[in-house]
Amino acid sequence: MKNVLVTLPVKENHKQLLEQAAGTRAKFIYSKEVKSLENIQGLIGNISPNLIKGSSLEWIQLNSAGQDSYVVPGILPEGCILKNAVGAYGRTVSEHMLALTFALIRKFPQYSRNQQAHQWKDEGSVISIEGSTILVLGLGDIGGSYAKKVKALGAYVLGVRHLNKPKPEYLDEQYTLEALPELVQRADIIASVLPSTKETKHLFNKELLEKCKKGAYLINCGRGDSVNLDALKFALDEKILAGAGLDVTEPEPLNEDHALWDYENVLITPHVAGGFHLQQTFDAIIELAGKHLNEWLGENDG
Repeated sequence: MKNVLVTLPVKENHKQLLEQAAGTRAKFIYSKEVKSLENIQGLIGNISPNLIKGSSLEWIQLNSAGQDSYVVPGILPEGCILKNAVGAYGRTVSEHMLALTFALIRKFPQYSRNQQAHQWKDEGSVISIEGSTILVLGLGDIGGSYAKKVKALGAYVLGVRHLNKPKPEYLDEQYTLEALPELVQRADIIASVLPSTKETKHLFNKELLEKCKKGAYLINCGRGDSVNLDALKFALDEKILAGAGLDVTEPEPLNEDHALWDYENVLITPHVAGGFHLQQTFDAIIELAGKHLNEWLGENDG
């Protein structure tokens, strides 16, 4: 029998799901605080990678889609299986991206500031999602969900993914990153959910942003380091971009004195597109954990 530590704030229905998946093959310990991993073979939840180093863990289910800090050499015990929560965040993050999109193109940040100042002021022309060209970078669960939504609203959708896979129906055109300098010249809205890699670090630099279509909007709900904020500030100051929506920044939290806080055409949210803010997201994570747990225990049965 395996001992499995669960650090997530599970309810009784979640416990039942996990225990049904495990049967008699595992014993669960529920604790939000991790004091020790001694005699623990399985883990459900994100904890400090340093606590994992040197442990006897055989299987880990993260509650995050990203796993960057866990795949650093020397962190995982030899042979330990690492599972992430890819597939659980598509709904919530894509809806957050859609909210940022609507807010920016309808100039809600400007109208919100006007309301605070008690000013009845028309902020001028807007654009529509219908008929716009929207460029989506990253076509996993999250990017794909966003692309489907804007496609349903009448957008012409360009997609960029790391690998050249068959084009899904919700894309009008599909490319790899090499085509990005040409694609940004066509896009009215650029939405990025790219992971943090060597290739994506400061991908949106001054050189790339200068190529963007004048009046375009940039949305980033992937990783903060894909957008150089100095370059973004330049693109906004030069009115190359009409606005930006950021759920992620580099660094996080964004410095209190950073100029972008005060830009009326910038909407910043504190990395809250994902997380457990939507109950269905948490439920999906537990369902994934149960599925992966059953697979791991089944392998051990064999």
